[in-house]
Amino acid sequence: MSQSLWEPEVLPEQQVEPVLQPDQNITEPAQQSEPEVQSAAAPEVLALSVDDFSALEERVLRTVSLVKHERKARAEAEQRATKAEAQLREHTPVVDLLQTEVKQLRVERDHVRQRVERLLSQLDALEL
Repeated sequence: MSQSLWEPEVLPEQQVEPVLQPDQNITEPAQQSEPEVQSAAAPEVLALSVDDFSALEERVLRTVSLVKHERKARAEAEQRATKAEAQLREHTPVVDLLQTEVKQLRVERDHVRQRVERLLSQLDALEL
C-alpha cells in the first residue's frame, strides 16, 4: 500500500479467461490443456464465432427497429393528444354554453309545471 493514490496499481500477472477460437461457441467451455496467462499490459481479446456475431447483430438490429417503431408510435400519440387538447379547448365554451342553457330550460320547465299544476287544481275546484 505504498503507492500513491494517483499511481495505478500494477499487478505482476493476472489470470485471464481463455480466448475462444473462431469455430468455438461461447457456451462451450474452452478445451485447452493449460490456461493462458497474460501480462497486465496485454489487451484482452474476445473472439466470437460468425454465428454468434450474426445473432448479436440481428438482436441489435431488431432492438433498433423496435426503438424506431416505439418512437414513431410515441410521436403519433403526442400528435393525437395535442389535437385532442386543441379540440377540447375549442369545445369547452360550447359545452359551458349548453350546460347553462340546460339549467335555464330546467328552471323554465319547473316553472311551467307549477303553473300547470295550479291550473289543474283550479279546474278541480270548479268541478265540485
